[in-house]
Amino acid sequence: MNELHHEFLLRSDFSPVPQQDERLKPTPASLSAVGCENLETARPPCPLVVDLDGTLVRSDLLIETAFSELSHRPYSAVDLVSALCGGKARLKHRLSQPVDFDPAILPYDEEVLKVIRTAREEGRPIYLASASHERLVSAVAEHLGLFTGWFATSETSNCAADVKAEKLVAAFGEGGFDYIGNDAADLPVWRHAAKSYAIRTSHAVAQKLTRQCANVQYLSHDKATWRTWARLLRVHQYVKNGLVFVPLLINQLFDVHSIVSAGLAFLAFSLCASGVYVLNDLVDLQDDRGHRTKCRRPLACGEIPLSDAIVVIPILLLLSLAVAVMVTPGFVLVLAGYFALTTAYSFFFKRKMILDVVALASLYTTRVIGGAAALSVWPSPWLLAFMMSWFLSLALVKRYTELIGRRTARLPDSKGRDYRKADIGMVGALAAGAGMNALTLFALYAASDNAQDIYARPGMLWLAGPILACWIARILMLAHRGQMHDDPVVFAIKDKVSLATLGAASIFVMAAM
Repeated sequence: MNELHHEFLLRSDFSPVPQQDERLKPTPASLSAVGCENLETARPPCPLVVDLDGTLVRSDLLIETAFSELSHRPYSAVDLVSALCGGKARLKHRLSQPVDFDPAILPYDEEVLKVIRTAREEGRPIYLASASHERLVSAVAEHLGLFTGWFATSETSNCAADVKAEKLVAAFGEGGFDYIGNDAADLPVWRHAAKSYAIRTSHAVAQKLTRQCANVQYLSHDKATWRTWARLLRVHQYVKNGLVFVPLLINQLFDVHSIVSAGLAFLAFSLCASGVYVLNDLVDLQDDRGHRTKCRRPLACGEIPLSDAIVVIPILLLLSLAVAVMVTPGFVLVLAGYFALTTAYSFFFKRKMILDVVALASLYTTRVIGGAAALSVWPSPWLLAFMMSWFLSLALVKRYTELIGRRTARLPDSKGRDYRKADIGMVGALAAGAGMNALTLFALYAASDNAQDIYARPGMLWLAGPILACWIARILMLAHRGQMHDDPVVFAIKDKVSLATLGAASIFVMAAM
């Protein structure tokens, strides 16, 4: 290796691969107003430099690694803040060894890969230049096997914006490379490129890029629609928040004030739940990408930028709080407890065997308590016990279905759950036991003095019991056969037999009033 090449490697944080072309730095004559691809064939091929975050991958590795760290070690938040005080390079170095990072399942952009493959066919060297840490960048480069080398952030130098531009100009010369980027941090780099490729740029960035660069090509990409956002916010899951209306129906409070209060409680729970769903998706990115169906979630597949998701979380939570204060002080406390429990579930309980399903059942029951608090009534202990046991059964069915799916697909045990495929039989037995226990509690409630006081014809409740027994038994059988949706509640919403069965049970409950 000649001395010029050796000096270039030292000052660019560049990692070479074997058998690369040593004629890397172009001569001034290589500058072109129409892009490097039009250089005369006698000169060395012009390099194509590709940004990583938001460009090659539809994600942001800094955000991913931060949430990965917090999900496994929530107490490390103080350590991360301390690292950030020392600069972004130090923070990225601190996050550079996530326990679950897998470059094979990142959401790579096919349009960018197409440009890279075309450049390779033309014999051009390809470089990956990223503000992410060198450990992550090298892992991505090694996985794809498309790059001649890479530039990245080290422990002391953050390879972003002007710093990245300086490194690329030092390596290839002014206008001696083409560059693919996506946001405002890439503007200083585009300024020195012979040809600028842009993808997923905002309107403001696109305007600035067009003004500063004469040769720009915008790559096509899919934009998030309202349907994509609805999937991210889990609007279809709002039906679960209908549990806030249970105290209204049981206590037969059909006046306008009660209905409005219950409606506001429903809205507050829905907004809060959506905020936590987004937070949960950020925490579960790596696990979701390895899942057979969750890999299609908007954040996991890169349909919505992680930065946008982070912004929407506080907006949803503040809106939820604003609605809650319009109800009652007691409801605000219940909603705060719901938020605390669901956040603890996202960061801690979901990784603990049994505690996860108990937390899920508690979250469902909290909705009923919230509905009672909104109406300023006391919920029946029998009702809460029934709800807790019923939804504990469904939460166990959810875990049972996941284990059945992993066994069928011959996947290894999940790193994000404290269950093993060997636990399938026991989890199924616990689900059946909790379901039968719920039916026993329902029967005891129907015979209780509380039911005698509330219902005009409490005997009608007994007719709903067998219907509920048939439904929970069918759910267990379908889960055992591998025919159950990942979430049994979502399955019940879409399954015609379930809707008819639960509708019939509801009719008998209404007839008892």
